Formats: sequence, structure tokens, C-alpha cells
Amino acid sequence: MYKNIKYIIDKYGNHPAFYRYKTKTGNALPMFYVYDSYITKPEQWANLLTVSGSQSIRNSPYDGLFIALLVEDKHKYDILQGGFDGIYTYFATNGFTYGSSYENWAKLKLFCDHFKLMFIPSVGPGYIDTSIRPWNAQNTRNRINGKYYETALRAALQTHPSVISITSFNEWHEGTQIEKAIPKRTSSTVYLDYRPHKPSLYLELTHKWSGIYSKERATYTLDQ
Repeated sequence: MYKNIKYIIDKYGNHPAFYRYKTKTGNALPMFYVYDSYITKPEQWANLLTVSGSQSIRNSPYDGLFIALLVEDKHKYDILQGGFDGIYTYFATNGFTYGSSYENWAKLKLFCDHFKLMFIPSVGPGYIDTSIRPWNAQNTRNRINGKYYETALRAALQTHPSVISITSFNEWHEGTQIEKAIPKRTSSTVYLDYRPHKPSLYLELTHKWSGIYSKERATYTLDQ
């Protein structure tokens, strides 16, 4: 992981398209979302992500914001111990995990606020992966012509999050894409489209809610 971070920052860190997040201290740091972070023990993460760690990147040119995936409630303590900067919830299916259940976001945000972690809820337009996981129909979530996406965004905004992540732009095999879509069929697959709406429906909804979020965020940032 240390080698990967060093490689990424050395090779791409000065590129104008390389994303950096401006922190409250004024630093502009790269942001790394670490999928399945809970598989690695927090003691090992602490070697990399705490100031006293044996391979610490803190206060070095390779420092960044490291966002851990929270699946179960108990993971929040491991994330804290591991030295992460925040949590994200990833999954687009409301109710699939503790972290991806909207009803738990307020509690997670309180925990993050208490320990000065970033809370990044993940929203999605729906979910269907039965073309690759035929056994997983119970986690399908109908898009309801955009209402599922808007409900998720509304739930995310209620927590006053630092960032909102979207799952996903183009992950077609899990039915979470928001990019433009036209009707398409192959011999083995029928791709989802957004009829009777325009191909750009979900980009337009994203634009709408980005505007709402920007205004609200400016307000509660001032309040804090």
C-alpha cells in the first residue's frame, strides 16, 4: 500500500486532473477510498496511517485522506484504531449492510463528528446484479423512475456530510450506472435504459441535487 501511494502521487500528483480535497487546515490532500479495508487488521493500517506508525505517510509528501469502507457497525472502532480519516458506505442497496442503510447514517455521522472523521454516505440510483449473481435478487432495488436516487440523496443531505459519493457512474453489471443510456440488447443481455425519460435523466438529477447540496453545505459549514 505504501508503494502504491508513493507511485500514484509521484506519477500523477502534479497533474491538473488529480483530485485533491481542501481540508479545514487549508491543505489540499489526495483522497483514497479503500474498498474492503476491514479485511486488513487495524494494527496493520495503523503502521501506515498513524503518525507513530512504522511506515507512516503522515506529515510526508505522501499524506492524504484515507476513507475506509464501513460495512458493519463494529467496523467504526477498527477504522478509528487504524488511523483512517473517514468512512464511506459504498453499497447502493438501502438495507444491504449496516453502513448502506439510510436509517443508520445519522448515528454514523455523530460518531464521525465526535472523533473528527469524515462521513461520506454513498448513494445510488438503484441496484440489480442478477445477470452476474442470479441468487441475489433480494438486494435488487427498483429505480422508480429516479425516485430511489432522490430518496438516497435526500437522506444523505440530512446528515450534513463532508462529501457524498455516488455508486456509480458506469457499473452496468450491477445496475448502478448514471451515465447516459439508450435501449440496447445483445444475444445474452438486455441493458437497462431510462425510458420513458431522456437518456440523461440521472445526470440531470445529479446536477439538480449537486446544486442543492452546494447551497446547504455552504450554510452548515458557516454554522460550524
